[in-house]
Amino acid sequence: MTAKHHTTRRRRGGRMIAGALSLLVLAASGVGWIYLELDGNIATFGADGLSDNRPAASAAGQNVLVIGSDTRTDGNDAFGGGDAHDIGRSDTAFLLHVYRDGRHAVAVSFPRDTLVDIPPCRLPDGSWSRPRTRVMFNSAFSTGETAKGNPACTQNTVEKLTGLRVDHTMVVDFKGFAALTEVVGGVRVCLPGEVYQKDLNPKRATRGDLLFPKGEQTVSGQRALDYVRLRHGIGDGSDIGRIKRQQAFVSALFKQVKDEGLTPTKLLPLARAATDSLTVDPGLGSADKLIDFAMSLKDIDLHDTTFVTLPWRYEGARVAIVEPEAAALWAALRADRPLGATPAPDASPTVGASPASGAGISVAVRNGTRTRGLAARAAERLGAAGFTVTDTATAPDQTHPRTVIAYGPGQRAGAEAVATHFPDAELTASTTPGITVTLGRSYADAPSATAPTPSAGTPTGAPTATVPPADTRAADADPCADLSYG
Repeated sequence: MTAKHHTTRRRRGGRMIAGALSLLVLAASGVGWIYLELDGNIATFGADGLSDNRPAASAAGQNVLVIGSDTRTDGNDAFGGGDAHDIGRSDTAFLLHVYRDGRHAVAVSFPRDTLVDIPPCRLPDGSWSRPRTRVMFNSAFSTGETAKGNPACTQNTVEKLTGLRVDHTMVVDFKGFAALTEVVGGVRVCLPGEVYQKDLNPKRATRGDLLFPKGEQTVSGQRALDYVRLRHGIGDGSDIGRIKRQQAFVSALFKQVKDEGLTPTKLLPLARAATDSLTVDPGLGSADKLIDFAMSLKDIDLHDTTFVTLPWRYEGARVAIVEPEAAALWAALRADRPLGATPAPDASPTVGASPASGAGISVAVRNGTRTRGLAARAAERLGAAGFTVTDTATAPDQTHPRTVIAYGPGQRAGAEAVATHFPDAELTASTTPGITVTLGRSYADAPSATAPTPSAGTPTGAPTATVPPADTRAADADPCADLSYG
């Protein structure tokens, strides 16, 4: 990779938000006069790049892959910077599973650095690439190194990974995102701390000017793009934290559209902005198909939508998929089953165990690894689940391979409640009163393998993900809650 490409990649940010808005905007329309206006604006990618070995189609809900493209062509370099002739890349994507009832949905985010297997993909000259193993997820979109990217290759990769048939794929670029946020009058966001120019561009020699103050504020256009691209200066500066803020942004965007309502005066500019920078699969390649599809999503509401991050753990500088949690996630979606529901006897298990309330249970947390901040992170999660964390400290032995929960006389039940939040933990009896969690390397390597606290107010039958609070977000959650990782 050239130095220029390396520099450009560091400026990449997630662009999934624009794709989500395009769905929401069009779902509110259904007015016949808009068909002709939009029809000439819709670009498609070729179906000849899709694999011949796809999962079978299913009537159990529908799956929509939304990809954010950082292509610099067609004026997008004015928003994202970089070289207008550089190849198209995508750093963020999510798969939206709409349940068969048409009211509930789960959006699964794919960290860009996730190590996956990429199947053969069609190249610009008509040949097909060789299969690749354990390469970064976002490299699928850049297969063939074209300015517009390779959405068919990303779709092939997602289908291979999940075993789910992707019914539709949508790609959105910088311009579309910026225009959409301006048309809706801006989006309310929240920053956990002040953000300066150096946070957006770490190569700066000085901190620079203040870009965003701490707390709630409204952003649109370039400022909205800067917000969703922001990675450094918040939490541990990882893409995981950026995904969390993007999920909160989508929720706020959805709420903005719903609260304002869409009159014909507002609808046309919004639809134009969406379709001007939207590339879709051939199945959505006309205004009537796109609007009919979007109308099928009109009954989904924030209260019935959950954001999930693919179960993950760090593997060096990359992200590895955690099994069997990921396999169970895909099995639940293939069966159109709410993620917290009990499967049929012959079905795959749900993702993780049901988490217990910590009300009335006190626990001490020790870091049995050399990963800094691990005890504080676990204590925060336990506190959110209702446990009383008496103290946190570093364990005398920092080479624990797995988490150990020690419990004193008569405290077995409390220890078992704690263990539901650490599925890999080993329970051990002790003569010392109290409950102590000593975190092991398995927890440090796979923080997303812990169980969650159920969201308050979750409706009966709504999809709820049994992955940790750090990687699951209810769409109607507090916009200032859980905005960074690490």
